[in-house]
Amino acid sequence: MSTTTYAASTAHTQYIETKSARFAYRRLGPVGGAPLLLLHRFRATLDWWDPRFIEALAAERDVILFDNIGIGYTEGEPLRTVDAFAEGAIEFVEALGLSQVDLLGWSFGGVVAQKLTLLRPDLVRKLIVAGSGSGTAPGMPAMPERVATIMLKPESDLEDVLYLFYPETDEARAKGLDHFGRVNAEMPDGAPRVTQEAAMGQLEAITATLAAPWDDVARDLETITAPVLYAGGAHDVMIDAYSSYAAVQALPNAKLVLYSDAGHAFLFQHLDMFVREVLVFLAD
Repeated sequence: MSTTTYAASTAHTQYIETKSARFAYRRLGPVGGAPLLLLHRFRATLDWWDPRFIEALAAERDVILFDNIGIGYTEGEPLRTVDAFAEGAIEFVEALGLSQVDLLGWSFGGVVAQKLTLLRPDLVRKLIVAGSGSGTAPGMPAMPERVATIMLKPESDLEDVLYLFYPETDEARAKGLDHFGRVNAEMPDGAPRVTQEAAMGQLEAITATLAAPWDDVARDLETITAPVLYAGGAHDVMIDAYSSYAAVQALPNAKLVLYSDAGHAFLFQHLDMFVREVLVFLAD
């Protein structure tokens, strides 16, 4: 697979003005068809995507990364609800003049991607939900207390994020160190971080999602007719894989892929394998 060179430290960041914000974004890969819009995790900006992951996707797809309102390079009052994040993404897509996109949301981004699909099904051709969920399904294991403690910290150290994203095995830890090594090596000088206020807004949105009655969540999922790929790690301590299993039972047109030795960052632990899964799903 040929690749399109990508590095956050040298990538061209573009901006587009809307009624609500001046959105920052990067776009690469061959133009044509529905672009693939990536929605990031809790406490991440567009600088935090693994460059190898972006390169592999952009070898075949038109890929767009962006920061939502109040995050990273996009200024504005921090958002506090999933609906607000979804509406911000919709505003950004419409500002680019796009009539339809494919979505790939990881972690919190997956929650936003699903809400966007519910609000504007006409905009979404295909949906990929990675390491994410739709709420607290009956029987879903509780989030470990250590996860909640780390999420509240203004700054997390390497051991914190390795615990959140990768199982505690030598092989998974090595993959995690490789991933964060690539990201940190390409981090631009003076790159903006997610403020604590913005992070707490995200956390408020996540908490409300987890508290929603499962019957209401399932009824919403049943209305999504676009093809959906749900994927995750079987040892995800942040969003238990049971959430994915429950979601695909409600979705009318979905596929579930779980990686048995991976956690929240399965998409980087099994980067090549997952990228192939994504590209086949989008091309099918």
